Amino acid sequence: MQEILEGIGSFTLRVFEQVGVIAILFGQTLRQLPKIQRRLTLAQMAHLGVNSLPIVSLTLLFAGMVMTLQIVDILLRYGAQSTLGGVMSVAMGRELGPILTGVVMAGRVGAAMTAEIGTMKVTEQIDALRCMAVNPIAYLVVPRFVACVVMVPILAFYGYVIGTAGGYGVATLGAGLTHFTYVNSIELFTEVSDVVYGLIKAMFFGGIIALVACNEGMHAQSGAEGVGQATTKSVVTSIIFIFICNYILSVLLY
Repeated sequence: MQEILEGIGSFTLRVFEQVGVIAILFGQTLRQLPKIQRRLTLAQMAHLGVNSLPIVSLTLLFAGMVMTLQIVDILLRYGAQSTLGGVMSVAMGRELGPILTGVVMAGRVGAAMTAEIGTMKVTEQIDALRCMAVNPIAYLVVPRFVACVVMVPILAFYGYVIGTAGGYGVATLGAGLTHFTYVNSIELFTEVSDVVYGLIKAMFFGGIIALVACNEGMHAQSGAEGVGQATTKSVVTSIIFIFICNYILSVLLY
């Protein structure tokens, strides 16, 4: 029992230590925001956002299709098929859209950022930036942070539309619902706040992905193994923090 409690305590301390380090990096990033380099930021937005469209499209499309496939039979059984569109729209807007987009971006974008910055750390390029009087936070972290905060909500909204459209396809072509039934249900049950609050969540998720990825990259250990471990830790930590943040924001917003 003592070993179990010691393990839980050790894990808790590591989590709070990680939160503290990321909070410090967040403060440093905010201080460097006035020095943002627009050219680098736009390049990161194109790389992180536009290039992520295919995987976000596939993920959210099939998530919407599968979710509709699972619940349509239950709704038909109880004669509540007229609520299907609203259920799908609210679920995609509040939870599935932001969460799945955040997880996908943590796996694709977070890993890429950690590997890139980790390689720069191992090859002493970050030390070279300091020698040239270039602040690594302003040059490396700020453009990626701003790009993630801007692009993840945009991708989440895109995912919301794609996921709802996937549900529409399954509902009308597979379950035999009419176009009017599905669309009218969305208009009746979906409020603007359902989508807006989801985008606010996605904005926080984007900030978490960027800060965790940059932090792990800047503290990567020497060698290829160190960069690989930092990349793995970045993805796992980002996903854990996204789910924790999602619960906190759900309590506060809804």
